[in-house]
Amino acid sequence: MMFDSPKFPKTLDEELFETWLERGRLSRLNYHYLLVVWNELDAEYQPFYAENRNKIDEYERYPGVVGHESLVAVYDLYSESRIV
Repeated sequence: MMFDSPKFPKTLDEELFETWLERGRLSRLNYHYLLVVWNELDAEYQPFYAENRNKIDEYERYPGVVGHESLVAVYDLYSESRIV
């Protein structure tokens, strides 16, 4: 399980995460990043994809977000490394 810590709202199944990575890699669009976003209204993580780092800046970081969506983590789709 990912995000298995009190500082995150919920754990994330690693198989689901791997599916998100694969979907991003197989997309016809030239995505480079997987954004893991917490949706407060649905109480679940959701994947978003970005071609460049500018999209990352559009999200407020978890925790302490006023809106209903907050960025929990960003991963490079190809190296699978977490981007700070």
